Amino acid sequence: MSRLVVVSNRIAIPDGSKSAGGLAVGIMDALKNTSGLWFGWNGEISEISGEEEDDLSLVEEDGITYASVPLNQNDYDLYYCQFSNAVLWPALHYRIDLVDFQREAWEGYCRVNDLLARRLQPLIKPDDILWIHDYHLLPFAAALRKLGVKNRIGFFLHIPFPTPEIFNAVPTHNELLEMMSHFDLLGFQTEGDRQAFLDNLGELTTLQPSDTCLHQAFGNTFQTGVYPISIAPDSIRKMAEGPLPPKMAAMERELREAKNIISCERLDYTKGLPERFLAFEALLEKFPQHRGKVRYSQIAPTSRGDVQAYQDLRHQLETEVGRINGKYGSLNQTPLFYLNQHFQRSLLMKLFRLTDVGLVTPLRDGMNLVAKEYVAAQDPQDPGVLVLSQFAGAANELTAALIVNPYDRDDVAAALDKALTMPLEERRERYNDMMEVLRKNDITHWGESYLQDLLAISPHDVAHNAVA
Repeated sequence: MSRLVVVSNRIAIPDGSKSAGGLAVGIMDALKNTSGLWFGWNGEISEISGEEEDDLSLVEEDGITYASVPLNQNDYDLYYCQFSNAVLWPALHYRIDLVDFQREAWEGYCRVNDLLARRLQPLIKPDDILWIHDYHLLPFAAALRKLGVKNRIGFFLHIPFPTPEIFNAVPTHNELLEMMSHFDLLGFQTEGDRQAFLDNLGELTTLQPSDTCLHQAFGNTFQTGVYPISIAPDSIRKMAEGPLPPKMAAMERELREAKNIISCERLDYTKGLPERFLAFEALLEKFPQHRGKVRYSQIAPTSRGDVQAYQDLRHQLETEVGRINGKYGSLNQTPLFYLNQHFQRSLLMKLFRLTDVGLVTPLRDGMNLVAKEYVAAQDPQDPGVLVLSQFAGAANELTAALIVNPYDRDDVAAALDKALTMPLEERRERYNDMMEVLRKNDITHWGESYLQDLLAISPHDVAHNAVA
């Protein structure tokens, strides 16, 4: 069996202090089954600069080898802060107004991808298959090919891919697209994202038409596919069912006194938090019967707090919370709670189970696993209702949710009213429909389906010779 080598921007070597989530859950089993290697940045900033390089750190844990390197301050600033998060993140989420392109940052982005490829190359065995993750590493296959690596190299994009009208605004979009064509298999969350990528390619080069997902562009042959990432629903259910901590038992009694809406995501302008607060205000304004009887808790831990756009967002939210609570609160009731702090995942699942409505309304999201986790955490006999943005990838699968346009506060307010008053029979029916989807396409199926398609591709040298 071929060994799996996973590459992601950041890796966290397990220390037993917290449970794995997100990407880690999706690939951990596959890595264990092949005695695999996980490579990436360890999150540390090195004091070394210039041409010097830090030692590679290798740690083995539970059958997996973790290989990591630090970055120096300059590379971290240019590659991570500036190009990845001030150019690609806003552009790929359709926020061109927030893009801050600097040529130096682009050069730093490419340099770090070359550096990481150079550090990984000696660890690669001839039969390894490589699986690269997310927008930080779009040039990674091209960097490896320059070094002569001929292994199968797959890529999965966890966030959206924009249409040409948006992506063309990135000054180096043509170079990025050519670099991406060096991957053997490009995986996307939705068919819309996959098609947007192909539309971008078609505007720059002749894209050979195909009835399958096999394509030729820039002299490269590659495949594309749709692989919506998911969760482990049984694991989520077990966390949600577990006994409540003592402090939370008291919270449960308090929560039972009102209908409860909950949202949880990191503080980010793509999540539509200001629009969500205004929609909640519209609920209280247009449906006065809920005043004093509903409580909305927004959990949003700080993300990228050194970026001005995120600082501005936090200030905006704090202002809105004070205004809405001042307008609709009372001495014994606060309608809107805004918690700018991190909660343990196991505790969040218990909170999800106790609440009546999960409000997940990003302005644009690749998938949004919180929506899936909320559903999986529910009590099957008395489930809550999911209100979900049409612009989250999860909306393509969780069609039994109440699907809304997050830009239309009245639409979201009406959906919240429907959710808060929905009969038990309808809630159960919607929950069962969504759970059937989650069980059919769980996180294990996601990983297996992608890797099966990647393994079916001939190694690069064989495929290249066949095309030639």
